Amino acid sequence: MTVPVLMTVPSPEPPVTTSALGAALTVGNIALSFHRAAAALTRRVLEAHGHRTAGIEAPHEQLFRLQAEARVDVLVSAWLPASHDVYLSAYRERALVLGAHYHPYCVWAVPPYVPAGEVGEVADLARPEVAARMTRAIDGINPGAGISRFSARMIGAYGLDRLGYTFTPGTEASFTARVERGIAEREWFVVPLWRPQYLNRLHGLRPLAEPKGLLGAVDAASPVVHRAALPRIRPAALARLDGLRLGNEAIEELDTWINADGLTPLDAADRYLAAHPDLLV
Repeated sequence: MTVPVLMTVPSPEPPVTTSALGAALTVGNIALSFHRAAAALTRRVLEAHGHRTAGIEAPHEQLFRLQAEARVDVLVSAWLPASHDVYLSAYRERALVLGAHYHPYCVWAVPPYVPAGEVGEVADLARPEVAARMTRAIDGINPGAGISRFSARMIGAYGLDRLGYTFTPGTEASFTARVERGIAEREWFVVPLWRPQYLNRLHGLRPLAEPKGLLGAVDAASPVVHRAALPRIRPAALARLDGLRLGNEAIEELDTWINADGLTPLDAADRYLAAHPDLLV
């Protein structure tokens, strides 16, 4: 897949005044565990460069509105262009998009015990023998998430609604519990998912081919800085965030530590950075 290329830090930017050095910065993340992981790493990078940080989280649309109002200095992260450009476009001229930290993408997936020969792509869900066995209630996360918007559209585009399939958005907790319950009962079900997300690693969920391209392309997950905050950010901190390359595997590892090992996001970030201290400088 072709990875989108986003802008890097333009030059020049407003100078950082002496009174601004070490200023507190608000780091906002979408209220999902892997976004918490990425935000925790971002906070530790800013703190390593002399900033104090405070965290805030909200659902997708609300978080972007908060940044549009200059109440979030650094948003972690915007998935661009497919998932979140619809929110960022409202205030893009007041935002600076940094380099991508990882490259996420959306999928529909099934548990590994569902035979690939029977369910290999989304269209297979409409085959009578598959529909008869598959749970046709498909559960998702926040309706503002790209994967939720895409999934609602796919139900009709693949004719699954005519077979009784439905898509219902929900909370992260209800979504996770539904997957865990289905796996425990060896249920045949399909889950709207994405990489990076710890359930992939924990359960070996298998993505289905989606030839209509309704799940979007590979996005670039980039921090977004409100331009009003730029005079308060140390140039070295901004450059480090712009050049930080984590990858999907790193975010998924952190997400697993948070959800399977019970670490807080900041503790997970500290564990990761202890093994990768070069990411801080």
